[in-house]
Formats: sequence, structure tokens, C-alpha cells
Amino acid sequence: MDGIGRRRNPYELTDESPVYVISVAAQLSGLHPQTLRQYDRLGLVSPDRTAGRGRRYSARDIELLRQVQALSQDEGINLAGIKRIIELENQVAALSARVAELQSVVDGAAAAMQQREAQVHASYRRDLVPYQDVQQTSALVVWRPRRDKER
Repeated sequence: MDGIGRRRNPYELTDESPVYVISVAAQLSGLHPQTLRQYDRLGLVSPDRTAGRGRRYSARDIELLRQVQALSQDEGINLAGIKRIIELENQVAALSARVAELQSVVDGAAAAMQQREAQVHASYRRDLVPYQDVQQTSALVVWRPRRDKER
């Protein structure tokens, strides 16, 4: 079941479904298959593997390959820099997901607190209580402890 509460079709294709063999992935990304193998060895893109150890790329992998190509060709960033950029982007995505998760917990706690506060306010008696205005004085009161007479 997914987060919404309905069952997922196991045959439903998503962006993360590994469906493309290396030749198709190379064609879709505009790269040579040997380049895809090199990127896999370097850990830039990690496609899923079949039982026979063949690579299977998802649509998300293809997009990542295009991003790596753009950073390398257009921006002139070396592969080590690209790997670090990808790691940082993944870290930001994970942290953003964690922040969203914690925010929902905080929102739930705030709602529970407001509900409890409303219950407490509803339990108040609405009686009138006499109020006496306390006058401010400049009197000084000194307190001294009692001395025991037995000493």
C-alpha cells in the first residue's frame, strides 16, 4: 500500500521502474553504452540489476544521466565534482523529506495541544469571582525564624 492507503499495481510503471536495457538507456540519454558502464563503476548512476547481472535503467536514471552529461559538457565539472553534487542533492532531498515528516509531527502535536486546551477551557466554571484591588504599599516586612527555647 502506498501513503494514500490504496494498493499499488505491481505492474504499474513509475519513474523508478527499471525497464531500459543499457543500449536503450544510452540512446535515450545520448551517451555511449561504455560511458554508462563507466558512470556505474564510479557510482554516479546505479541502475538495478537483473538476475543475470544485466543493467536495467529507469526513467529517473535516464534523467540523471542527462544531468551528468549537462554538468560535464556544459558546465565543465569533472566526474568527482558531479558525484559530490549528486550526493549533496540526494542529501538535501532526504533532509527535506525528514523536515516535512517532522513538520507533520509538530502540526499533529499542536492540534492535539489546541484540542486539549479547548477541553480545559470548556471545563471552566463561569462563576463570578469578587475582585479586590490590592493597594501597593511601601511597608517593609522582615521575617526572622523562631529560635527554639530548648537550646
